[in-house]
Amino acid sequence: MPVFPGQLRYIRKNLFHAVFILDPASLSGLEAIDTIISLFENNLPMRFGVILYSEKLVEKIEENDGELPVAHLKDDQDDISSLVMRLFLHIKENHGALMAFQFLSNVNKLRVESAAEDSLEMHQVEGAFVETILPTATSPPQETLLKLEKDQTLSELSHESSVFAFKLGLAKMGCSLLMNGLVYEPNEEALINAMNDELPRIQEQVYYGQINSHTDVLDKFLSESGVQRYNAKIIADGKVKPKFVSLCASILAKESILNDLYYLHSPETMDDLKPVTHLLVVDMTSKKGMKLLREGIRYLISGSKIARVGVLFNANKDATLPSLVFMKAFEMTTSSYSHKKGVLQFLDQLCSFYEQEYILASVDTKSYQKIIDRVFQLADANGLPSKAYESSLPGFSAENLTSYLNKVAQFLFRTIGVESGINAVVTNGRVIQLLEGSTFLSHDLHLLESLEFKQRIKHIAEIIEEIKWDDVDPDVLTSKFISDVVMAISSSSSTRDRSSESARFEILSAEYSAVIMQNEHASIHIDAVIDPLSSSGQKLSALLRILSKYVQPSMRLVLNPVSSLADLPLKNYYRYVVPTTDDFSGTDHTVNGPTAFFSNMPLSKTLTMNLDVPEPWLVQPLVAIHDLDNILLENLAETRTLQAVFELEALVLTGHCSEKDHEPPRGLQLILGTRNTPHLVDTLVMANLGYWQMKVFPGLWYLQLAPGRSNELYVMREDGEGGQDSTLSKRITIDDLRGKLVHMEVKKRKGMEREKLLVPVDDDDSHSTTKKGSQNGWNSNILKWASGFIGGKDQSKKEANSSLEPKSGGRYGKTINIFSVASGHLYERFLKIMILSVLKNTHRPVKFWFIKNYLSPQFKDVIPHMAHEYGFEYELITYKWPTWLHKQKEKQRIIWAYKILFLDVIFPLALEKVIFVDADQIVRTDMGELYDMDLKGRPLAYTPFCDNNKDMDGYRFWKQGFWKDHLRGRPYHISALYVVDLVKFRETAAGDQLRVFYETLSKDPNSLSNLDQDLPNYAQHMVPIFSLPQEWLWCESWCGNATKSKAKTIDLCNNPMTKEPKLQGAKRIVTEWPDLDLEARRFTAKILGENIEEPQEQIVPPHQIESTNEDSSSEDNESKAEL
Repeated sequence: MPVFPGQLRYIRKNLFHAVFILDPASLSGLEAIDTIISLFENNLPMRFGVILYSEKLVEKIEENDGELPVAHLKDDQDDISSLVMRLFLHIKENHGALMAFQFLSNVNKLRVESAAEDSLEMHQVEGAFVETILPTATSPPQETLLKLEKDQTLSELSHESSVFAFKLGLAKMGCSLLMNGLVYEPNEEALINAMNDELPRIQEQVYYGQINSHTDVLDKFLSESGVQRYNAKIIADGKVKPKFVSLCASILAKESILNDLYYLHSPETMDDLKPVTHLLVVDMTSKKGMKLLREGIRYLISGSKIARVGVLFNANKDATLPSLVFMKAFEMTTSSYSHKKGVLQFLDQLCSFYEQEYILASVDTKSYQKIIDRVFQLADANGLPSKAYESSLPGFSAENLTSYLNKVAQFLFRTIGVESGINAVVTNGRVIQLLEGSTFLSHDLHLLESLEFKQRIKHIAEIIEEIKWDDVDPDVLTSKFISDVVMAISSSSSTRDRSSESARFEILSAEYSAVIMQNEHASIHIDAVIDPLSSSGQKLSALLRILSKYVQPSMRLVLNPVSSLADLPLKNYYRYVVPTTDDFSGTDHTVNGPTAFFSNMPLSKTLTMNLDVPEPWLVQPLVAIHDLDNILLENLAETRTLQAVFELEALVLTGHCSEKDHEPPRGLQLILGTRNTPHLVDTLVMANLGYWQMKVFPGLWYLQLAPGRSNELYVMREDGEGGQDSTLSKRITIDDLRGKLVHMEVKKRKGMEREKLLVPVDDDDSHSTTKKGSQNGWNSNILKWASGFIGGKDQSKKEANSSLEPKSGGRYGKTINIFSVASGHLYERFLKIMILSVLKNTHRPVKFWFIKNYLSPQFKDVIPHMAHEYGFEYELITYKWPTWLHKQKEKQRIIWAYKILFLDVIFPLALEKVIFVDADQIVRTDMGELYDMDLKGRPLAYTPFCDNNKDMDGYRFWKQGFWKDHLRGRPYHISALYVVDLVKFRETAAGDQLRVFYETLSKDPNSLSNLDQDLPNYAQHMVPIFSLPQEWLWCESWCGNATKSKAKTIDLCNNPMTKEPKLQGAKRIVTEWPDLDLEARRFTAKILGENIEEPQEQIVPPHQIESTNEDSSSEDNESKAEL
């Protein structure tokens, strides 16, 4: 039956099963009960259930090695959780499940109504019981209550429920939800999302006949992929990626810790192949380490046919003599007597004695005779030869054992990544560190064995078992040798990132559209499906060509073109370049390097050169004589050859920031630096996936929360499998050219849980007051602290006295920050003119911000000299396009996107305001007036389009159709000049909102025709725009000549009627333009050592423009696309 999107389906069958595991005396547990009752009363099509447990009893069970503690069973009258469970069971048996749940709801109601909201008290439970059963009671409820408090049968049932929760592994999570066997957070939102995720899976199985009206859905799901226990460290939920290390090199090395290691096995399985290897890293000086060791021994006692256990002792401090004796006895036992029947019991008893006598009790750490005597006794009791211990233990060498411990510590740190004193489990290369507050039981080892064998190890073991070891000595082919090989290969292969996606290529037809390349001796076969006229097909075909040359696989290439095309999809020529052995000379030390060579290129077409580099690379052209954006080969003289040198300038460090049970903390400010200089670069966290990025170089870096509100509200959580401890910084090592993706988690500081990171200012007056006077804004601390990182170390001091202290070139006052972008030599020419026009009209210091991505090497060579000559500051900034954001294909549209999409992250956090000025714009006034203008609390300020040139009425698309309906009376603004209040822009998360609009609209090729202009105008309902007075931007096309005299800036916007080239229009429209242009060209020629011609160019009247310049080569792609 069809339903509306998001509407629930009501089917008379138990398809969804929600089981809450909770402590009925806990705050989270009682709130979960209210959620259950609310959803049930609203007829949610779901079956609800609860598993109740006592947190106190679970802790006792864990301390008692997984068994019910007898002492607690005799005296659990003070355990409120156990009492609630007994009363719940009684009501359920005698009055039904609905009333039992109502009892739990009444408990929470009385708790909330009382003064003590955080803890449950006994009288509240008793009152809720009386209130629940009183309407239907046949005897006084108080008498029933007294009997139930001592009822042995109900007590045993409540204890069994706690044991069951303990064995599930879910009791440690506080309150949790099982939805059809999958673990979720216990809240309504997670439950509904889980239903929506589960429904398509059920629909698919119904469609294929795997589920019918007689199928028990829950039983089917659990039998197919269910496990007996849950542990978040083992069952990765996708947020935390499991850590794998390769043990291959350590096993192959002659003098390796692993080659000298002996393993323990379950009884009567020592000679069997053990594909699963657990290495227990144990701190023998800690209670937690000994707990892990005993759980490993019990794991083997309970029986495992496919696993073995090795122990690597890892002392947190200098090991005492008793510790060394214990280690010596343990290793002696595993090396000589692991085949004996009673060896596991002996080791378990020895561990228990050592823990009780030397870790839990305060004894003389120098006296070790007691443990030696105990070893002799336990050996005799368990059938081990005590005389062997008597001859070896008394004369042990403490120096040799300490040296061995140091060797183990070096191996663990360098190979496994485990520091001294840390307990860990390493299973065939998978590393699970056990931090404070976490436990690992024998049940968890069984779970780890089951999952790792099924997902990773099983297929490798099957392949290795089939290998014929013809050239290997039969005496070497022991079960230990084969087990080591399985461990080495499975650990090594797991360190590689693999895609979870798979495809069945064997079903593809190869009769007509496939190219088959056979190689009988190939060890690799490649199936590839390629659209030959796609950009991805370009890259894939080049890669396959290289593989065929050096790997020599067998291949099957299936061509899969689009059936019909409106035009040719490919608009570029592509070469794939990779270093090969051919790059190195065989006769000398010459390194030629990889090259990309294009031949037979069209001479009369305008081309653009770009590099397609790995995502983490920031590459800039270093040497390029010609304009790489406008290449015309016929103008390159007789050689018609163009060369360019590119530089890998930096790497991009990217990451995702999360907060458990919450949306990503958008607006959270991060800083990155070294230990001595903690703030070198900064950024903020986006709402989209909690994404952030920074520019880095190889080396050691430290990531921190920025001082101010971010650091006041949040703290970073420690690395490693859900650790609870906080940390001030996160160490990041950049040691290769592949970049790094960092996952970080933050949590609110205690007492700050209800505080919001982004605190918007309610009214305009308070906004201006905050910025100018009180400095209590959301990031005022970071602005004051980091101001020295903009424009030099003394910038903050200068700004403190900005109104009085003169600056370079005699300029004084507050700095005006101007942002612009240009691509190609033509627009860089315009950009220099714009810079001069700004500087000649203000006495205040100016700092220009240019997007570095598209500037030519010549401009980057000239701009430092120009800044020195004319007395201004500048900074080149860049931002790598995020992989998750829909990317534009045309270079011009990418540049437009950079003008608007990354304003919150592309500038340093200390920058408060910036003005964007188009490169082809001429300024006629002091930009300080615009910089100081009050924007009335709006994050953006644009100038609306003029409407007094009536000849252009037919081209004003915003006054008709979609735009007229969407704007609803709001003006449509031009994007050639705008002001960004970065403080307001960041605090209102305007950048995130613009990116959401962009992601939605950009996938439609018919939307965002003028991307940098359409996007803010479309989003102004959510990201409000302050409309600047009309005189701030004048252009002839839309405004006409009547208002030109009042113009404060003139933009050379394109005229859709005449299509006049910009160079020609600039000379005609702006009287000062030729002089500014000549000045800029003369200065550029002086720096570059070139000669310039100064022709007397005639200005063409407007009526002749269309006929004389229609095919002018000066008109570039940007001119064509611009309004």
